[in-house]
Amino acid sequence: MSDAILSKIKHYCAYQERSQYKVRSRLLDLGMRGDDLERMISTLIEENYLNEERFATAFARGKFRFKQWGRIKITRELKRQQISSYLIKKAMQEIDPDAYDVTLNKLIEKKLATLSKEKNKFIRMNKVRNYLLQKGYSSSEISEQYKTHFK
Repeated sequence: MSDAILSKIKHYCAYQERSQYKVRSRLLDLGMRGDDLERMISTLIEENYLNEERFATAFARGKFRFKQWGRIKITRELKRQQISSYLIKKAMQEIDPDAYDVTLNKLIEKKLATLSKEKNKFIRMNKVRNYLLQKGYSSSEISEQYKTHFK
C-alpha cells in the first residue's frame, strides 16, 4: 500500500465528507486496484476518514440548506452515490419538515416575483410547478402549497 497515495486520499476525505463511491473512484484514478484498493478503503473507514452515514446526513442537510433541493432530488443524488436506502431514510430525517415547507414557500414566492409580467395565471402556475419539480419537490408537496398562492 502506497503511503503517498494514502496520505493524499486522507487529505481528500478530511477536506470534505465523501462517499465510498467517490473515494473508490478517486483511488482508481490514482492507479489503485484490487486488494490494495480494498485495504485502503478499510483503513479510511477504521480511521474514521470515511463514514457513509456522516456523508449522507451532511449531503442532505447541505443540499437542502444551500441549494434548496427537495427530497426527491436529494434522494436521487444519494442513490447515484450508491448510498443504501436505510442511510438515505436516515439522512432525510435530518431535514426539518417546518423548514422544508418554509423553503418551498420562499421558492414559490421568488419564482412568482420573476414571473410578474406574465398575465396568464395558468402559465405562471405551470412555470412555477416545473421549476419546483426540477428542484426536487414532489407534485403533492407543490399542490399543497399552491392552495395558499393560487386562489
